[in-house]
Amino acid sequence: MTLWADKRKSKKEDKRKEGKMKQKITGNTDKSNYLFDNKALVTLIAPLIVEQLLTILVGMADSIMVASVGEAAVSGVSLVDQIMVLLINVFAALATGGAVVAGQYLGQQKKEQACKSVAQLIWTITIFSLVITVAVYMGKYWILHKLFGQIEADVMHHADVYLLIVTASVPFIALYNGGAAVFRSMGNSKISMKVSVLMNAINVCGNAILIYGFHRGTEGVAIPTLVSRIVAAVVIIILLMRKEQLLYLKMDRHFRPDWTMIGKILSVGIPNGLENSMFQLGKVLVLSLVSTFGTYAIAANAVSNTISLFSILPGMAICLAVTTVISRCVGAGDYEQAKYYNRKLILITHGCMAVTVAIVFAMIPTLLHAYNLSDAASEATRHILWFHGICAVLTWPESFVLPATFRAAGDAKACMIIATLSMWIFRVGFSYFLGKTMGWGVFGVWVAMIIDWEFRILCFAIRYFKGSWKKKALV
Repeated sequence: MTLWADKRKSKKEDKRKEGKMKQKITGNTDKSNYLFDNKALVTLIAPLIVEQLLTILVGMADSIMVASVGEAAVSGVSLVDQIMVLLINVFAALATGGAVVAGQYLGQQKKEQACKSVAQLIWTITIFSLVITVAVYMGKYWILHKLFGQIEADVMHHADVYLLIVTASVPFIALYNGGAAVFRSMGNSKISMKVSVLMNAINVCGNAILIYGFHRGTEGVAIPTLVSRIVAAVVIIILLMRKEQLLYLKMDRHFRPDWTMIGKILSVGIPNGLENSMFQLGKVLVLSLVSTFGTYAIAANAVSNTISLFSILPGMAICLAVTTVISRCVGAGDYEQAKYYNRKLILITHGCMAVTVAIVFAMIPTLLHAYNLSDAASEATRHILWFHGICAVLTWPESFVLPATFRAAGDAKACMIIATLSMWIFRVGFSYFLGKTMGWGVFGVWVAMIIDWEFRILCFAIRYFKGSWKKKALV
C-alpha cells in the first residue's frame, strides 16, 4: 500500500513539473488557482488606503487644534510625539512579525497553528508594552530633562503633562496594532479600517470638545488620545475573539509561551523594529542639519514632509497588503505565485502613485498659499515636491514594496542590514555632503534621500534575482 501511494505521488509530482515546464515554454500560466484574484486584492488594498489617508488627515487636524493652545503646547506635544512614534513603529514591527507567521501557517492550511501564533503575538506584545510603559514612567525625568535637553519651562510643562497621560495608552496602541495586523493577515482589512475610523473620530471630536468647548490645554489633546486608543484596543480584541473567523484569539488565563513560535515572530519583528528605530534616529539627525540652513529651510522641509505623504500614501497601504499576500504564498511553498504578486503589486503601486502625485502637483499652488510661506520657503518647497513626486513614481515601489516582500518571506534581517547601511551612508552622510559641503541646502537633503532609494533598489534587486529570500520561510 505504501509503495503504491509513493508511485502515485511520484506520478503527480512528475505531472506538476511537466505542467510547469509547458507553462515556461508556452508562456501561458493558469492563474485560476492563485490565492488572490483582482477582486480580493482590491478588497484588501482599498480599506488600507482609506486607513492611511485618515491617519494623515487626522494628524493634520490634531496639529491645527494643538496650535490653538499656543506655541509652547505645540513644541511640548511634538517632542513627546517623537517618542510615541518610535514606540508605535516598534509595536507595528512586532505585529508584522506575528502577521507573517500567521500568514505562512495559513498558506500551509494549518489553521490551528495559525490561531496559536495569534495568541502568542497578542500576549507577547501585551507583556512587552507593559514593560515599556513602566520604563517610560520610571525614566520620565531623564526623558524630559536629558533627552530633550534644555527647553523652556513652559514647553517642559506641556511635555510633562502630555507624556504623563499619553504613556498610559502604550499597551492599548500595541494591542490595536497586533489585532489590526492579524485581521490583515486574514485578508480582512475592512475591520482595521473601521476600528481606525472609530479611534480617530473619538480623538478628533474629543480634542475639539476639550480644547474649544472646555478651553483645556495640553490635557485636552492627551485625554482623547488615551481614550481613543483604549476603545480601539478593546473593540479590535473583542472582534478578534469571534471563533467563526479564519483566525481568532483563544483566550487562556494561563498563558504558556511557545518560545519557538515567539522566536519566529521576533525574527521578523526585531529586525523590522530596529530598522524603523534607526530610520527615526536618522530623521532626527537630518532635521538637526536642516535647522542650520535657516528658518525658510525648516518651514520648507516641514511642509514638504507633510504634503509628500499624500504622494506615497498608496505605496504605504500596499506595503501592508504585501505581508498578507506574500506570506500566504510562501507558506504554501509557491514562490512562483510570490514572484507574480510581487510584480503585480509593484506595478499597482506605480499606477496608484502616479495618480496621487498628479493630484499633489495640481494642488501645489493652493497648498503653498494655505501654508502662507515666505517667498524663499515657498520656492524651495515647490522644487522639493516636484523632484520628490517624479522620483517617487519612478522608484519608490521597488525601494519599499520589494523589502516588504522579503519580510513576508521571513527575510527580515537582510532588509534591516541593507536599509540601515543605506540610510547612514546615503540619507544621512550625503545630506551633510550635498546640503552643507556642496551648498545645496535643504534641497540637497531630499536629493540624498532619493540616492538612498536608488542604492536600496540595487541591493534588493540583486538579492531578489539571486533568490536568497526563498530560503528564509519561518514555518
